[in-house]
Amino acid sequence: MTDETAPRVAAVNRGTEQVTGRGAVRGPRHEALGVWVGRWINEGHMIDEDGTPGPAITTSDVYEWAPGGFFLVHSAYGRIGEFDVGGTEIIGYDETSGAYTSHFFDSQGNVTVSSLVARGDTWTYQGDTTRSTVEFGDGHRVQSVLHERTDDGKTYRPSMKVTLVRVG
Repeated sequence: MTDETAPRVAAVNRGTEQVTGRGAVRGPRHEALGVWVGRWINEGHMIDEDGTPGPAITTSDVYEWAPGGFFLVHSAYGRIGEFDVGGTEIIGYDETSGAYTSHFFDSQGNVTVSSLVARGDTWTYQGDTTRSTVEFGDGHRVQSVLHERTDDGKTYRPSMKVTLVRVG
């Protein structure tokens, strides 16, 4: 029996089984997620309907590798105006589809699924009713982020503008 046909864990929720092939291998697209890893302080503001700065946003965000190093786990805690907010996000790259995906579970009970596209130092999230553009700068120590939302699926308007600074 060779290493490629030996029993192994192909999927944790299935236990060990006889499978062929090496299984998933971490590649450059997984490594690219490393730009997010660290502790960040997030400050900014909502954007009111008339385009002026609205309530302040302050959060603490932590991005870390999930066991195995294929996915990132992002935890956020903070405030938007007078409201306590937070959530947990899982970000990953799927070799089969060739795409990055984010699943965000927020403190209000919502689940948002977004695709991510990376172009150099710019990452763009696209969900059903939201999109965000993240630009990394200063040697990947700063994220400048514009969040937008849509009610009709066509016209987007700014909803939040924040800056995350890596603190660890």
